[in-house]
Amino acid sequence: MNLGFLTNLAVLANAGGPERGFFEEIAKRWEAGQWGMYPIAACLVVALSIMVERTIVLFGKASINKEAFLRGLKKHIYAGDLDKAINYVAGQKSTPLTSVIKAGLMNVPKGQDEVQAALDEATLRETPRLEARSGYLAMLGNAAMLAGLLGTVSGLISCFEAVANVNPADKATILANGISEAMNCTGFGLVTAIPCLIAFSVLMGRTQSLVNDINETSVSVLNLIVANKDKFKNLNVPAARDHHDD
Repeated sequence: MNLGFLTNLAVLANAGGPERGFFEEIAKRWEAGQWGMYPIAACLVVALSIMVERTIVLFGKASINKEAFLRGLKKHIYAGDLDKAINYVAGQKSTPLTSVIKAGLMNVPKGQDEVQAALDEATLRETPRLEARSGYLAMLGNAAMLAGLLGTVSGLISCFEAVANVNPADKATILANGISEAMNCTGFGLVTAIPCLIAFSVLMGRTQSLVNDINETSVSVLNLIVANKDKFKNLNVPAARDHHDD
């Protein structure tokens, strides 16, 4: 066995260049990527804004304990007190689910068909608000990857043009360095695209879960209203005070 070869491997494994700070390394690679980094950075900033805003809405403002909400509402419907049922919903946290159910309850005096129509209309109104902007994350992820690829291709073209007239002995070194720098765009594009696509899947899954909750609860409330319609004592429904949280 060639002991000299093993010795060289050991030396290479133990050799370490000067340590660089994380941000210094990022800045170096950013500069190496040249203009191709700017569209990727723009995609990243917009995507992060959407991620934060949608996370706050879908996991915070639009979230409600469906089971607990329905249990409280059932008590008033079983008692036949429509006013209390409406005021109970109005006093809950303002979410798409409570808005849809309130719209249905407000139309109970008009009959089952009107309740169904009100629930459907409110659902169609609230669903786009839940789905808003999440779809852009997939587009931004793809745009970041393509921008990275474009920056890399542009860098490679410049690299090959630069080595056309240099000393043949230096071509390999110059070409290797140029390719290494050009690949920074692809790397940054992937670093941006992967979180975008993951966030897109998570947020769309959460959106679908909230829409399913709205549909399921709407059907449950409609069935409760139909089953207990003879119990309602007050069908002249006043405008309920809205205690929704901002």
